[in-house]
Amino acid sequence: MNIIVCVKQVLDPEAPPASFKVDSATNKVMPPPGIPPVISPFDEQAVEAALRLKDKHGGKITAVSMGNGLVRDVVKKPLSMGADELVLLEDPAFEEGDSWSTAYALSLAIKKIGQFDIIFCGRQAADWDAGQVGTGIAEMLGLPCITIAKKVEFADGKVKVERVITDGYEVVEAPLPCLITVSNELGEPRYPTLKGIMAAGRKQPLVWKPNDIGADVSKLGASGRVSKVSKLFVPVREGKCEVVQADSPAEAGAALAAKLREARLI
Repeated sequence: MNIIVCVKQVLDPEAPPASFKVDSATNKVMPPPGIPPVISPFDEQAVEAALRLKDKHGGKITAVSMGNGLVRDVVKKPLSMGADELVLLEDPAFEEGDSWSTAYALSLAIKKIGQFDIIFCGRQAADWDAGQVGTGIAEMLGLPCITIAKKVEFADGKVKVERVITDGYEVVEAPLPCLITVSNELGEPRYPTLKGIMAAGRKQPLVWKPNDIGADVSKLGASGRVSKVSKLFVPVREGKCEVVQADSPAEAGAALAAKLREARLI
């Protein structure tokens, strides 16, 4: 079984909120000083989904990441977890794209990789949370797509997926090849082993430029955006506290209820 997993390097979502700053003039988030980036957590779970299938059925896993100035110790994490190959689309032309231009570039890279059975993506990235790249890749490649998977199994040439819905999950099947986006309900991704970390350190990724994947540069990164960020800001949250006083608990309760009704909270 040949599996491709798309992973993204992002700002660490566990960093203290106060460390995030927004440049309002350019509508960009400034990287928190001293806090290294990470692989998007949903993408780590996509790698885990791929590894579980490999553990059971064998095969090869190729991780694909895109950006510029990618931190090797970060983007090599899929290799340390057990992936076999790493392909990096790394060039200034890939910077500042939106969901469409990202899906365009990744779909071309997947075509260049060649034969595959399943493409895994995280359900959304931890930075923009758009959740559109996986479905965009599937559309561009003409593949069946199953989103928000919590369990993936393979049998009789088909995948059976437990897909998260509002009040539980549903079970759906799809033929191969297909694309699946993975949610956190899959469970915690495995920790890299020391052997895996050492092997990843020795393995060099393939680095592809726009010409290597036959991309139209006008459709990549910022040049290829079809959406525009009108305003990016850190929300201001204010809290107010009012103490309800009365001569007895019953009177205090009645006064509190009146205040809540006045505020239309009950």
